[in-house]
Amino acid sequence: MAGKSSLDFYGKIYFVPQNPELNLRKKEPLMKKKALVAGALGVIGRSLIQELERQGDWEVLGISRRIPDFETSSIYLSLDLLDREACENQLRGLKDITHLFYCAFQPRSSWAEHTAPNLAMLVHCVETVTKASTELQHVQLIEGNKWYGSHLGPFRTPAREDDPPHMAPNFYVEQEHWLRNFHAQAPDADAGWNWSALRPHTVCGFSLNSPMNLSTCLAVYALISKELGLPLRFPGKPGAWESIYQVCDSRHLAKAMIWCATEENAANEVFNITNGDYFRWKNIWGRIAEFFEMEPGEVQTIPLTEFMADKEPLWEKLCEKYGLQKIPYSEIAAWPFADYVFGTEWDVMTDTLKLRLHGFHECLRSDEMFVRIFQEFREQKVIP
Repeated sequence: MAGKSSLDFYGKIYFVPQNPELNLRKKEPLMKKKALVAGALGVIGRSLIQELERQGDWEVLGISRRIPDFETSSIYLSLDLLDREACENQLRGLKDITHLFYCAFQPRSSWAEHTAPNLAMLVHCVETVTKASTELQHVQLIEGNKWYGSHLGPFRTPAREDDPPHMAPNFYVEQEHWLRNFHAQAPDADAGWNWSALRPHTVCGFSLNSPMNLSTCLAVYALISKELGLPLRFPGKPGAWESIYQVCDSRHLAKAMIWCATEENAANEVFNITNGDYFRWKNIWGRIAEFFEMEPGEVQTIPLTEFMADKEPLWEKLCEKYGLQKIPYSEIAAWPFADYVFGTEWDVMTDTLKLRLHGFHECLRSDEMFVRIFQEFREQKVIP
C-alpha cells in the first residue's frame, strides 16, 4: 500500500501519503490549481496523476475504489460514482476544485449495457462538482475512437472530429451530448467553466486491473510464449497483421489532457489524440520480439481469451522464478481486449491535425513507445 487510510473526510475512507513531506495540505498556499481525477487508478488516470504531480503546481485529488499501488503525493477518495448520494456526501465539500478530469469507466458484458452506468457516473460527478465548486474552470472528458465505429468494422479514415458517430448505443456519444447540453444550459456557462473532450485509441501504459491495456497483454503473452519455447507469433487475424493501426501512450495523453484543460484554444472543443503516427503490426513485430530476445513469428491466429485461460499456474511460476511482483494473473492482462485489437482487420486511423492546429504539437513513434513501456515493466519487476 502506498498510503494509509483515514476516516476524517466526511466519515469516508481516503488515502494520504506515508511521507508527511508529501502531504499536499501543508503546501496548499503554494498551489494554483486543484484537480479532481475520476478514475484515478486506471491506465489513463494513473498517468495523468503522475504527470500532474511531476508538474508541481497542482493539488490533486483522485477518485477510486482501490488503494493506490504506487508512491504518490495525491489524496485518494474511495467513492462509487454510481452512488448519487455518496457522490453528493463526499464531493459537496470540495469548493475549490478548478479542473475536473473525467477518466472513469465501468465495463459491462455487452456494448449496449455500457451506456446507462457510464452516463450515470459522469452525471453524478459533474453535477455535484459544478454545484459545489465556485472556482471550477474546466471539465475534461475522455472518449474513444469507438465513437466512429472502429470496433464494428471498416469506417471512414482518417476519421475527423466532425464525422458523425455510428448508430446508438454508444456511451461516448451519450456522455458528450449530455455534457454539451449541461454546459449550454448552465446559467453562468459563458463566464464560468468550459469543457473539452479527447478521443484516444488503444491507450498503452501500466495499470493493474485495467480492462483495456494492450501493453500488459503483449508483455505477458511474450513472456509466456518465450517460457514455452515458442517464437513470438502474432496471435491475431491475417487482416490485422496487414492493416494500419494506431495507439496512444498514456503519458502523451496525460500531457494533452492538461493542455486541453488549461488552454483557451481548447475550450469547448473535441480532439482526436494518438501518438501521431500509424503502423502495421507486421512492420513493428520484429522490434517487439527483439526486446524480449525472441525470434519473431508470423501469423498464427489463436483466441487469447481461450488459449491464455489455463496459464495462471505458469505465470505464478514465472513470478517466483524471476522474483517478479506477485501481481494476480486476473489483474495483469485482459485477453478479450487483446483479441479485439488483434482481430481488427481494417484500417484504424484518426486525423489528429485539429489538435496540432490548435496548439498541441507533441508526438512520438509507437514502436519506441512499446520498447520504453516494456523497459519500465522490467524496471518495476513486472516482467524479467
